[in-house]
Amino acid sequence: MVVCTTEAARILKISTARLRVLLSEGRVEGAYKSGKMWLIPLVKGEPIIERGKRGPAPRWCNLKKRAKTIVHVNSHRIRQNQKQQQQLPVITVKTRNTNTYGHIVEIPGGCRVVYSPDNPMSCGARVWIETFYDVNVIGQSKSLDLSTVL
Repeated sequence: MVVCTTEAARILKISTARLRVLLSEGRVEGAYKSGKMWLIPLVKGEPIIERGKRGPAPRWCNLKKRAKTIVHVNSHRIRQNQKQQQQLPVITVKTRNTNTYGHIVEIPGGCRVVYSPDNPMSCGARVWIETFYDVNVIGQSKSLDLSTVL
């Protein structure tokens, strides 16, 4: 049996406008145009509609999560510098699994200062700065080994 768009839309319980969109996308199996009218075959009393493919994900969904960068001042290094008259870098910048030490840190974007006396970081810091922006460390040294300095 073959029906027109109005009857097929009523059977599918969708609007005729939606059915015309499905027809223009070629998702209605066996449908053909005769003059200005679409003719849609019925199988077991219903038109067969192919499952649609999802379009590309919106760009806002594809954002990569940036690693949180944590900046804190190492009070142990400050005391060590005072006792031994040294100039070891006291600012620690932690990103994922690397520690960078420096004397001056520039944070070009937004950041927040966190004070957590009840839940300190694993290194013991109770106050730190968190940011998702790139941090510029001036006078830096990567993962300084204190055993070689002492």
